[in-house]
Amino acid sequence: MKTHRGTYKRFRTTASGKVVRKRAGNQHLLTHKSAQRKRGYSTTVAVSPEEQTAIKRLLPYGGK
Repeated sequence: MKTHRGTYKRFRTTASGKVVRKRAGNQHLLTHKSAQRKRGYSTTVAVSPEEQTAIKRLLPYGGK
């Protein structure tokens, strides 16, 4: 099965097999947001367990 390129660009898997993503909200309209809030956007967060299986299916080699 082909890799879903949109998913490939947005998600990655960790060594333990979890799927992680970047946080939303750090692209524009940043001038009124606090530095603390903007720093929070730069971190990654794990995808919910319910969605991990579906996302892994779209990644190459099942997210391995």
